[in-house]
Amino acid sequence: MKQTYSIPVRLSDELMRKLLYVSEAEGRTPNNQFTFMLRNNIQYFEKVHGKISPATLAKYDLTPYAAPAETEPKQSETEEPHQ
Repeated sequence: MKQTYSIPVRLSDELMRKLLYVSEAEGRTPNNQFTFMLRNNIQYFEKVHGKISPATLAKYDLTPYAAPAETEPKQSETEEPHQ
């Protein structure tokens, strides 16, 4: 599975409501809509300013943004307690 990353985003009430509206109109979850819009914005940026090179991208440390790895529940968490 691909590594995922998480960043907190602060939005005003109005911007959040608009994101929810657009997401619903486009048939996407808010997360998928945000990702879609971000990809489009980066594509536009690269069209105007030139492609961002892999070497430039490699300079950025993604560790602080890595989502915690999903793990299997411990056996003790899934077993019924003994009586």
